[in-house]
Amino acid sequence: MDSLAQWLPIIAALMLTGVIAGLLAGLIGVGGGIVIVPVLFFVFQWLGISAATAMSVATGTSLLIIVATSLSSVRAHHRRGNVDTELLRSWAPFVALGVMGGVLLATRGGGVLASGIFGAVALLVAINMLLRADAKILAESLPGRLIQRGIAAVIGLLSSVMGIGAGTLGVPVLTAFNTPAHRAVGTAAALGFVIALPGALLMLLLANTPADAPEATFGFINLPGFALIVPLSVVMAPVGVWLGSRLDGAALKRVFAVFLLFSGTRMIYQAAIA
Repeated sequence: MDSLAQWLPIIAALMLTGVIAGLLAGLIGVGGGIVIVPVLFFVFQWLGISAATAMSVATGTSLLIIVATSLSSVRAHHRRGNVDTELLRSWAPFVALGVMGGVLLATRGGGVLASGIFGAVALLVAINMLLRADAKILAESLPGRLIQRGIAAVIGLLSSVMGIGAGTLGVPVLTAFNTPAHRAVGTAAALGFVIALPGALLMLLLANTPADAPEATFGFINLPGFALIVPLSVVMAPVGVWLGSRLDGAALKRVFAVFLLFSGTRMIYQAAIA
């Protein structure tokens, strides 16, 4: 009974994470990783796991969760015409190429490095979104194909290191180049699947399971965390899409930025004290 009581708060925290992650996946196209990674990081540390291992396993587990969450979100966005399929086909190969580099960096660079990257990128994007919430676009359309390919590769690399979907970087980039907010969110959700599937597989197959990893961890993937979070996140993603369809573009950006500010600040603090 004492053992069960000890696990109940952890189970509740993971289930609540699933609800919030699913809502965010549909609402702002982030695949939920911006919530999943910090929460798993803190829960694993609560269990006595080192900060480096906690971040590594949180990142890998988040990517596996995003595989399921993004599919649910993409279906809902596609029904509303929010996915730019031409852009998706053009960017996907280069996003996947960036993911390969990101996984190598994540598996070789250590969890503390990933925490710092997560926090720094999240804060920069959040500040940009808040300052530019009502600002003019940078250009009327996306740049040339060569620059687009570079952007796609960078999005894949950084997102896989951080354990997140494409929304954190993809949404601000697309909206800055005159893509409507809801279409940017839907396309980013689809790109999130392109990031998550190869990223999770590589972190399962290429990463050595840390010695102090939580129970039932393989590579950087923790199966109990996946099993508790993913059902609720999949169910709640369409609810997030429904909610997002009732917000204007500026409000959508502000919601996105608030979550980035919170998560980024917490992760930088954890990296600094590790």
